[in-house]
Amino acid sequence: MTELTILALYGLLVILTLILQATGAMTQLGIAYLLGSRDEGRTVSGIAGRLERALHNSIHAMVLFAPAVLLIVVTDSATNQSLLACQAFLLARLVYLPAYAFGLTGIRSLAWTVGLLSTALIYFLSL
Repeated sequence: MTELTILALYGLLVILTLILQATGAMTQLGIAYLLGSRDEGRTVSGIAGRLERALHNSIHAMVLFAPAVLLIVVTDSATNQSLLACQAFLLARLVYLPAYAFGLTGIRSLAWTVGLLSTALIYFLSL
């Protein structure tokens, strides 16, 4: 497994999060609202609301993680440490999604922190 493979797997996790969030929103808001112009703002709550927030956070994490991985690849800086940091990031994000969805705040915060620190390490290793 390479850093780029992990980036692709994370992209798939973000897509899965989007599908779960859309399914939850459809259940609460109805298909007609979701297919419409959404001029009237509505919100979702419970697991659907937490999945929406997890999706936004996952996209933000991707915005930071993807360039870090690409820097590692472009600068030919890949090492066992960078691969381990990418694996830690992916594992943390795999824990983060259900922890957020089910309201496990301590675990969610720990997973978020591991993901962020892993991303920072990848940037450092690309220097």
